[in-house]
Amino acid sequence: MQQGLIQVYTGEGKGKTTAATGLAVRALGQGMRVLLVRFLKPADPQSGEITFLQSVPGIDIISSGIGIIGRRPDRQEVARSVAETFTEARARISSGYDLVIFDEINNALHREYLPLDELLDLLDNRPAGVELVLTGRYAPQEVIERAHLVTRMEKVRHPYDQGIAARQGVEY
Repeated sequence: MQQGLIQVYTGEGKGKTTAATGLAVRALGQGMRVLLVRFLKPADPQSGEITFLQSVPGIDIISSGIGIIGRRPDRQEVARSVAETFTEARARISSGYDLVIFDEINNALHREYLPLDELLDLLDNRPAGVELVLTGRYAPQEVIERAHLVTRMEKVRHPYDQGIAARQGVEY
C-alpha cells in the first residue's frame, strides 16, 4: 500500500464492525495482509464474520476476550487482557500488514481499559504503509483529529430498543 491512512467508525448506530470486516474482505480480495484485533468481544457465541475469516488465508486475528455473554468479568482481568492484546498487536503491526483493524478500541478507551496516550503514540508512530481502522462508540476527540476518515453511525431505530435480541448471522 502506498500511504496508510487512519479510519474511524464510531457512533451509536449499528454497523461499525460490519464496515471494518467488509474492508478486511476487500483488502484480502486484493491480496493484502490483514490483522484484525478484537477488543471487548465475547468469545461465545462466535460471530459469523470471525468463523468465516479464520478460514481465509492472509488474515490474522487477535482477541482480548471477555468471555461468554452475560458473564460479568472482573474489571482488572479485562484491563489486563486489553493491555496484553494491545501490546501484542503493536509489536506485530510492522510485520508486513497492509490493513490493521482495532475493533472496539474506542470502547476500551472509553471504559479506561487502555490509556489513551498509548493509542495516540501508536497512531503518531505507525508504519507509513499501514491502513489503520478503529471502531467502537465514543471515539475520543484526539483520535478523531488524527483520522483521515471518520464515519459516525447514527442510530435512528434499533431492534434492541424493540426487545428484539441479537440474531445469529445478522448481529453476530
